[in-house]
Amino acid sequence: MGPEAAREVDVEPAAGFEEFARAAQQRLYRTAYLLCGDAETARDLTQTTLAKLYQHWRRAGAADHPHAYAKTVLTRTFLSERRRRLRDLLALTRSGGTDPAPAADHTDLRVTLLGALAELPPRARAMVVLRYWEDQSVASVATLLRCSEATVKSQCSRSLARLRVSLADAGLSITES
Repeated sequence: MGPEAAREVDVEPAAGFEEFARAAQQRLYRTAYLLCGDAETARDLTQTTLAKLYQHWRRAGAADHPHAYAKTVLTRTFLSERRRRLRDLLALTRSGGTDPAPAADHTDLRVTLLGALAELPPRARAMVVLRYWEDQSVASVATLLRCSEATVKSQCSRSLARLRVSLADAGLSITES
């Protein structure tokens, strides 16, 4: 294979990635925003996810469901970054750093819900977002997060109960579905 053929092979996967990234970026951003609750962090998480996908585009592009592959990368990146931040925060508090500022009182339902989601541990939050916002099955969430279906069911149940309490404290309520 000559140099021109090699260049054509290299250009082809990148072009496929660009098309995928344009189509998937908004959807990934919405999921990232629900996971982290902050627009800037969600943009960073989306870009990190797309960068990782680009690095492994041959595998990701060949997947049966590239969007599901991307969502897996997004969720695992979110959880990994949260673990890293938690380790950094614990190290800071052990060394005498200050506690983070308490969350402000929110009146808007959307902001209140995002605040309640933020109170959940990262893994439980990921389960709730994937299960109820992304409307994924218990089995797919379990596969995505590498845990049992029973864990997904129990964590989602506990997380929804916590959300109900948080929303009730804010004077709001959610109903069973």
